[in-house]
Amino acid sequence: MRELIYYVACSVDGFIAHPDDSHAGFLLEGEHITDLAASFPETFPAHFRDILGIDSENQRFDAVLMGRKTYEVGLKVGISNPYPHLKQYLFSHSLKESSNPNIERVSGEAVTFVKDLKHERGKGIWLCGGATLASTLFAESLIDQLILKVNPFLMGAGIPLFAHAIPQTALELINHKIYKNGVLVLHYQVEP
Repeated sequence: MRELIYYVACSVDGFIAHPDDSHAGFLLEGEHITDLAASFPETFPAHFRDILGIDSENQRFDAVLMGRKTYEVGLKVGISNPYPHLKQYLFSHSLKESSNPNIERVSGEAVTFVKDLKHERGKGIWLCGGATLASTLFAESLIDQLILKVNPFLMGAGIPLFAHAIPQTALELINHKIYKNGVLVLHYQVEP
């Protein structure tokens, strides 16, 4: 069965974006970017892949799940197809259609859809954002791992890792790396 991994950047106090969906404070340069580009090249949007010269094949994922608000961050700056190198799924009840034919909009039951997706053949599935989507999938025990790119700042308020309460859950730290600029990458397995 394919694993679903919530791989996301957050502040030390656990926010993935500011209340207005902006990302000020997250470090976009440094050795962690070079390292993550080598380990997770498919998680960089196409426009960043071009800038950084990333042309390697997908290492861990061949599919990405996005909530509407996550997708709209790119859409606001004209990016309607952020990950053409992955199968892209956009979860939204309010959007009538995707703004790009390469993005499959999922308007039905997210839990059922993701359960079925996990049983298909393929590499891992990346949950790149959507605090509401993450809450829904975590509550149903569908997220297998969390990889948090903890950035060295306190946001104070914003969009949390999970939009709704989730059950207390034990995590096993299976890998970690601390960078000189203060970024930590923490890789957890979700305990059953």
